[in-house]
Amino acid sequence: MEDNHPFSGASEAEVCAIVLGTRAHGLHTAETTHDTVIMDKSFWDGMYSARERNWSGNPNPVLMQQASGLTVGRALDVGCGEGDDARWLAAQGWTVTAADISTVALDRARRLTAADAAITWLQADLSAAPPPAESFDLVSVHYFALPKANGSTAALGIAQSVASGGTLLIVGHAIREGNSWNGISPTDFLEPHDVGLLLGDGWSIELDETRSRTTPAPEGSGHTHDTVLRARRH
Repeated sequence: MEDNHPFSGASEAEVCAIVLGTRAHGLHTAETTHDTVIMDKSFWDGMYSARERNWSGNPNPVLMQQASGLTVGRALDVGCGEGDDARWLAAQGWTVTAADISTVALDRARRLTAADAAITWLQADLSAAPPPAESFDLVSVHYFALPKANGSTAALGIAQSVASGGTLLIVGHAIREGNSWNGISPTDFLEPHDVGLLLGDGWSIELDETRSRTTPAPEGSGHTHDTVLRARRH
C-alpha cells in the first residue's frame, strides 16, 4: 500500500489507521478508548468507497529503489490497494500477483490499469490465508499491519511464498515514542526487523535499517522515517 496521501476528509477510523500505519490490510481488530474498530473486509471496502482515490497514484519510493536491481520474475504485492506498486512492477517486466482484502480497491485498481498489464488481481486476506509457498521471486510488503498477538504466523506464511533465491521486501513506519491514537499503540505490531528475526538460517538479511523518507509524510502524521527489511532466501 502506498503511503503518501494527506488526511483531508478522512474519518476517525481512517485517521486511526493512517497514523499507525495500519491501513495496509491484515489487521482484524484494534481496541480504542471508544468503540472497537474492526478492520476487516467491510472496513476497507467502506474506506475505499468513501473516496474516489485514496493514494497518490505513485509507486512507493523504497520499492523502486530496492527492486530496480533485481532480476525480473514473479512478484507478489501484499495489500496492493489501488495497484500503484503493482503497475510499476509490471512496467518493469515483472509478472505480478496483486492481492488485497478489499474488492472495492481491486475493482478500482483494475479500472486504472491497462488491459495488457501483466497483473493478476487477487481478493484475499493474506494475514489469514498465506499465499502459495515458494511461488514468487519478489514479495513486496508495504505498510501491512501484523499484530504481535498473532502476526508471527502470518508473517512467516507470507515469507514462505518467496522462492529459492528470491527477495522479501518489507517496509513499515518507524515507531516514534508516544505515537499512538486512542489507546492503539504501534508497539503492538511487528516491525520489519521483527519479521527478520523470524526468518531463520535459510535467509540472508541484506538490509535492515531505519531511514529518512524520500517523499513527504502524510499531512499531520509525523512519519519522517521508514524501517526497511530486505532478505534473500537461500
